[in-house]
Amino acid sequence: MNIQLNGRSIDLPDNVTTVLELLDSYDIKKKISVVEHNKEIIRRFDYEKAKLADGDKIEIVHFVGGG
Repeated sequence: MNIQLNGRSIDLPDNVTTVLELLDSYDIKKKISVVEHNKEIIRRFDYEKAKLADGDKIEIVHFVGGG
């Protein structure tokens, strides 16, 4: 399946079918991320239920602490 991830075309492996699996595949912690799925912000608790489909547009913003 091919999606747009932060403006880039990405081919996902067959085992990545949800937003949660996408975050896990990039080792992004869901507690510090905001995900927009086809222009709709997904609540953290719904990442596991949010199914991905070919052509979806995903934007991920994650926060990094520092000083």
